[in-house]
Amino acid sequence: MITYQFISTLADAKPNSHLIARSASSLLPESALVDEMRQQNTVADTRFGCAPFARITLLPDALWHDALTEGLLAALRPLLAVPASADIVLDVTDIGEVVLAQVLRFLFNQAHRLSDLKLKKTDDAVRLTCITALCLPEQRAKLETIFRQQQAIALGMVAARRLADIPSDRCTPQFMIEEAQKLCATYPALRCEVLNEKDIVEQGLGLLHAVGKGAACPPRLLAVHYNGVSDGPVRCYVGKGITFDTGGLWLKEGAGMYTMKYDMCGAANVLGLMLTVAELKLPVRIMGVLALAENAIGPEAMQPGTVATACNGTTVEINNTDAEGRLVLADAIAWASQRHPQARYIIDMATLTGAVVKALGYELSGLMTQDEPLREALTGAGKRSGDEVWSLPLDARLKKQTDSAIADLCNTPTNNAAISASAAWLLHHFCPPTIPWAHLDISGTALWRENGRSVASGRPIPLLVEHLVGDLSRVTAAPYPA
Repeated sequence: MITYQFISTLADAKPNSHLIARSASSLLPESALVDEMRQQNTVADTRFGCAPFARITLLPDALWHDALTEGLLAALRPLLAVPASADIVLDVTDIGEVVLAQVLRFLFNQAHRLSDLKLKKTDDAVRLTCITALCLPEQRAKLETIFRQQQAIALGMVAARRLADIPSDRCTPQFMIEEAQKLCATYPALRCEVLNEKDIVEQGLGLLHAVGKGAACPPRLLAVHYNGVSDGPVRCYVGKGITFDTGGLWLKEGAGMYTMKYDMCGAANVLGLMLTVAELKLPVRIMGVLALAENAIGPEAMQPGTVATACNGTTVEINNTDAEGRLVLADAIAWASQRHPQARYIIDMATLTGAVVKALGYELSGLMTQDEPLREALTGAGKRSGDEVWSLPLDARLKKQTDSAIADLCNTPTNNAAISASAAWLLHHFCPPTIPWAHLDISGTALWRENGRSVASGRPIPLLVEHLVGDLSRVTAAPYPA
């Protein structure tokens, strides 16, 4: 884990660290080099003549308050691609709170690199081990809270990212179960409950079974229980965990399959969220549900036209086997609502539709809910955390998109319209109206894309922690919102 500390003068900084500061910072040393760097209107960076530092980077003041376009992160990414030092001194004397959260998550997330998977020969590079915050004495108490929370958020993000980045021939449903059990074992407040393929059939999760039965690696359902208090309402999170998505008999083209090992990011992020909550020791009860399956081709693979029955008795015509994520989510949402019929809310997350990327791009997660207080709370949490959502419509005008002549519902609209919202309309049938429910389509945000490559991002864990912390400030015994 990357550690942190606070100082109020640069004289207390570790030797040979990397100083990153505002160009106008009043705490910078007086020198000809610093004066010359201050004159530049862009990034000023040097590794020469900057003793006792290994590197000095001065960044324009405007970037330190640019939460919308993440300008500070964009400037830092190339600088830290090959770190000059294991220690960073970060000037936080005048920085926007959202920007600080974004930057801290980025820095703490340096604990994971693809090279850590040991699948590629690489040279040992310098790794960030400590973040030193340069602050004013009166800022320290508030900063302590921010740093601790963002460090815990990053811990969950790193766990989720590591799982998601593992190739799918290794990261099977059973592998995810075993890794989750290892990670949860370090926290006494976390307990894992596993349903194997036999349990899934016996408990009537026919949609999850239909998706997973064609694979050599059978499906699993994992419920992670966290009891930070002995009683009170349970908050539920559900994640899509398709460890690889071929599209099934509705086969994807090769280019569309390349990143499909990441189709389990929703489930990985639910696990990461549970680890963050346990690390923060939040006084709350939570159940995280991971619906795990591989959508494969085989003699037992589901066929277009198959009708399967969910654990709440709803039948679904599977007219497109490549719309499998909503099937496993639907069963998991219904299962969670049966386990906790008085749940405070259920929030699901999934890399569900490419359509949401066309609508919102890669910066915003799609939010779909019919519960206005929950919509407002999640939208506000997104703005406060810098992990934002944008609402898409969800009402009865979408009903025709899920009509089926043979079953209660069909899993995709035959007119290929409103794909993201139609998927959410299908899902809403599986959460009782007495439980507030929201769906997050994270197809655009679950991955970080750079130079034509994709890696897991760990989003929307920051959003969900911010929302959860805010929700805990309410009277938790009352219906949402208290």
